[in-house]
Amino acid sequence: MKKAIKLILIILWITMIFCFSSQKGTSSSNLSNGLIYKVTSYITGNKVSNKEKVILSNKYSKFVRKMAHFSVYLILGILVISFISEFNIKRRYLLAVILCVLYALTDELHQYFVPGRSCELLDILLDSASSFLGVLFYKFIISIKKGNN
Repeated sequence: MKKAIKLILIILWITMIFCFSSQKGTSSSNLSNGLIYKVTSYITGNKVSNKEKVILSNKYSKFVRKMAHFSVYLILGILVISFISEFNIKRRYLLAVILCVLYALTDELHQYFVPGRSCELLDILLDSASSFLGVLFYKFIISIKKGNN
């Protein structure tokens, strides 16, 4: 049952990534900009003009988008290694990273065919590094848990 739940979580997570990647360029940008607008409004108590929000959006949009890549692939790495660790596989950490890198490659390739989106090597590298960090984080937590027992 535990394995099935972990597999379902991975499927749901990669489906969410796929849905975000399927958004047209303008929709994806609007999502990032909307987040910046909301955060700006919250922090300043709506004391920032729309013109200033647009300036902030242009300034921080790329950062927000890269943080989104980082976050979703960090979690993907954790989910994948957690699932693979349910099996007796010798090189499970390497396998988890390889699977995440392969998904990052297919995700970026998919974006190539979405209007207003592109396939970017930097995103593949960021996604791969993020999932690698997720796998390392999982390994670190497991080593702490084993050390406490």
